[in-house]
Amino acid sequence: MAGTPKETNFFRRRPKTVAKWARYKLGRFWGVRMSCRNACLLLLLSCVLLISSTAALAQASLAEQVQIAPPLPLVRGVDPPAPDATADQLERQADELRSDKLYLDALDYYHAALNRKQNDARLLNKIGITELMIQRYKEAKKSFERSIHANRQYADAYNNLGVIYYEVKKYGPAVKQYEKAIQIDHDSASFYNNLGAAYFSRRQFDPAVAAYQHALELDPDVFTRTSRGGVQAQLPSPEDRARYDYTVAKLYAKMGFSDQSLEYLRKAMENGYKDLKSVYKDVEFAQLRKSPKFTELMASAAPVISAN
Repeated sequence: MAGTPKETNFFRRRPKTVAKWARYKLGRFWGVRMSCRNACLLLLLSCVLLISSTAALAQASLAEQVQIAPPLPLVRGVDPPAPDATADQLERQADELRSDKLYLDALDYYHAALNRKQNDARLLNKIGITELMIQRYKEAKKSFERSIHANRQYADAYNNLGVIYYEVKKYGPAVKQYEKAIQIDHDSASFYNNLGAAYFSRRQFDPAVAAYQHALELDPDVFTRTSRGGVQAQLPSPEDRARYDYTVAKLYAKMGFSDQSLEYLRKAMENGYKDLKSVYKDVEFAQLRKSPKFTELMASAAPVISAN
């Protein structure tokens, strides 16, 4: 599009004239006198800042649309709960919506079911889980506490309340809630796994190992399932991560699960476990050391380079 006559005339001016214009306009704006050269530099800087500010605003606008939490719609995607639906029908629909990651819709249906089943511990627990999935920790905490109040023997609610404390790095309270869940249900591998993660995050390694071992005895695949979306130890450093991997490798070796032990031993090596030579002394690896796969893995170990 063609500019106005004034704009066209301005851009046809010679550089010297433009410099004088910049000195005049910027001098009036800043209230100071300046040379033509300084005026042009200031004008150029102003243009750069303007472009940078515009780009920053555009990036901020895009960043606000990025879903950092698990994906959830900003608007509800299904019809509201039917007024004549039963509590069981609403709960089943809510379960499906939560499975499809339509968390806001799921909450609507769970609350509608709860209106028909006041203080139902299972529904309150499911509401808490859904709120936890979208990182509404305060609301989830209240839902789990209400679930416990409705049924003091509901182990899942204690465990999930422990998850809330764990996610906000309050490991001591998390341990207490996991232990309460275990007192009610001794046969849940995930409870012991969560307890081990909390102890490990507190660097209390002996009770962590004991909890992890109990979890493996109940379910040898518990770590595989956890790595796909459950609670894992919140390890602040690569050194702690390597120690965790070595500990799990030792537990698997002790129970005779060679492939799983080798996998975690490989992870410990990749994370730079500093005491890798212990694998030749620890009795838990006695049988594994006879395996050609073990020999092959250890032969591939690259030397750990010290940062000092």
